Amino acid sequence: MHIAVIGSCNVDITVEASRRPHAGETIIGNKLLVSPGGKGANQAVAAARLGAKVYMVGCVGDDAYGQMMIESLHENRVDTTYVITKKGVSTGTAHITLAEGDNSIIVLKGANDLVGIEEIDRAWSIISTAEIVLLQYEIPMDTIAYVIKKCKEQEIKVLLNPAPFTETPREWMQSVAYITPNEHEAKFLFEGQTRDEILAMYPDKMIMTIGAEGVAYNQQGNHTVIIPGIKVPVVDTTGAGDTFNGAFAVSITEGLPIKEAIAFANAAAAYSVQKIGAQGGMPLREELEDMLLCKK
Repeated sequence: MHIAVIGSCNVDITVEASRRPHAGETIIGNKLLVSPGGKGANQAVAAARLGAKVYMVGCVGDDAYGQMMIESLHENRVDTTYVITKKGVSTGTAHITLAEGDNSIIVLKGANDLVGIEEIDRAWSIISTAEIVLLQYEIPMDTIAYVIKKCKEQEIKVLLNPAPFTETPREWMQSVAYITPNEHEAKFLFEGQTRDEILAMYPDKMIMTIGAEGVAYNQQGNHTVIIPGIKVPVVDTTGAGDTFNGAFAVSITEGLPIKEAIAFANAAAAYSVQKIGAQGGMPLREELEDMLLCKK
């Protein structure tokens, strides 16, 4: 069995500073890190490091950043057969400010904006045979709609991570197996509704990450369950949500019940925030299992 991730490949350009500059202000930063990222590639790497067979479907530019992305995916045992290099186009980049215990990010889509229906059709043989397909919102929405429609027709499980926030058709939420917003995204998606009300609409389907509190979901239409987060020293939260999604997908493909799958993914995300960089802190399977043993 394998996992197919359809999404973005970005290079993260991270600046660490003691605080964010005010409008019109220049400050001196502490550190610069250039590293592989993108929500799609991050989720693929997170799943592959935990032992899954993972195919990445996406696009990069014919530049040094594109080569960096493909090499990084190879190093992390992600199959890049369906990562297409687009000539004359820049690889996507994410410009990250890390300050005051959190991050803020500006994304330039670059080649990610060219992940179209042709790329999906080219990769359909591995998408259609995947145990689960992962999607996020750093590629064109028309492409996402096409994938969700085809997967529904062929009864293929889809995990939809609606980030960065974009208005999401309700029929998409009905069609996918799992939807994984954070609490801020959920509030935008369902304006005026409480956490419990939102979760009750999609029992055992909507998995809402709620920061340091952990993860919440509605169990079988009965009540909200919160799986507490694991307290660790936080260095960089970039990529924690992607780590969670990749780890959750691995757990589901291995047949874990939803509660145990969330707990496993929670632990992976907690491990990841202890190092700088989206992919730099993602655990290998043995590292995560050692952490879980120590917590018992």
